Amino acid sequence: MSTVKTSIPKGSLISDFKEITKIRLSVSVVFSAIAGYLLGAVEVDAYTLLLLAFGGYFMVGASNAYNQIIERDLDALMDRTKNRPVPAGRMSVRTAFIIATVFTIAGIATLYVINPRTAMYGAISIFLYTCVYTPLKTKTPLAVFVGAIPGAIPFMLGWVAARNDFGIEPGTLFALQFFWQFPHFWAIGWFLFDDYKKGGFFMMPTGKRDKGTAVQTIMYTVWTVLISIVPVFGVTGDLKLSIVAAVIVFALGLVMLYYAFELFKKRTAKAAKQLMLSSVFYITLLQIVYVIDKFIR
Repeated sequence: MSTVKTSIPKGSLISDFKEITKIRLSVSVVFSAIAGYLLGAVEVDAYTLLLLAFGGYFMVGASNAYNQIIERDLDALMDRTKNRPVPAGRMSVRTAFIIATVFTIAGIATLYVINPRTAMYGAISIFLYTCVYTPLKTKTPLAVFVGAIPGAIPFMLGWVAARNDFGIEPGTLFALQFFWQFPHFWAIGWFLFDDYKKGGFFMMPTGKRDKGTAVQTIMYTVWTVLISIVPVFGVTGDLKLSIVAAVIVFALGLVMLYYAFELFKKRTAKAAKQLMLSSVFYITLLQIVYVIDKFIR
């Protein structure tokens, strides 16, 4: 009696689900949203926090799934993305579309329970990422500008979830994370330049890994650092920052700025990767400092 062995495609159902929704990115977005909520909350409500966490995950998961459906042929050309579930053939377009659609409905519905404004911004984020940013990536470097909008929404989304209002406070949080997107994504675009080129993606502001791109990276890093300490001057409503916290945030910003200058000086993939990592540490530690400062001030 012979035993027939069937080959199982590399990657389990769970790992493919995590990949199609980009779980690590989704978790970082949820972290930003929760930080924004804690900054805006007069009283912290565990139920609202839970809704925000799930709604934020659904929102980002939906955007990423739609993105991987649209870019499946281009993803197959790049080393970084060719093993994703859809281009690798482990997941059908139909399955990915069902996941994306269910996540969209679940995300908007979950955020709507918090308040309609939060759901609206969540829906705008999905639309811009999927219908504007994704198609533009192969057309123009301005795609990074468009992509920075949904990328900056989570931090301010948390405040809107807490206050059901959009004012100077969530506007400042949005501006901070908006400007941060540019050095972060240009750094990624720099060290993955050759791979992105295979897919025909335009990520660099000048289209090249040159002095012009490095200069713009420094400029946007400076704007990010300056905006991050604006709350210390008492001009951002209920969003405040103590002098000690502002000094810490400024020092963190100088570290990121150092690596931006290193990229300008060396213009290597290694320098770009260091800037990318420093930008991740910067935004994460900044949000932690903001939240701690609020509760101990």
